[in-house]
Amino acid sequence: MTEASDRSEAALMPPVDVVEDAQGITLYADLPGVPKDKLDLQIEADTVTIDAELRLSIPEGLEVTHAEVSLPRFRRVFTLSKELDANKIQAELANGVLTLRIPKAEHAQPRKIQIGVA
Repeated sequence: MTEASDRSEAALMPPVDVVEDAQGITLYADLPGVPKDKLDLQIEADTVTIDAELRLSIPEGLEVTHAEVSLPRFRRVFTLSKELDANKIQAELANGVLTLRIPKAEHAQPRKIQIGVA
């Protein structure tokens, strides 16, 4: 998996951890303040795009005097290797962390070869 770049609109790049095991990869993207209805995951060919909009509300009567998050949007684009099965991606959003589980394609899975007796 490699990261592709798309700079069509200014957005924050969320920090992402990628963990690989024998069955595939798991991607953890930090998306604090993003509700499920403002998260968009797209798969096109071998590209996965994470696009999300922040929803940080300011209580009435208060005013922002300092903001370290200046863009209300997250975006990250990844190119998947041919060893991964993009048709079987599973996604979950919990506590501001998006978890994507991308299994290896069947041809890339480890398998045991039976040995016959001659």
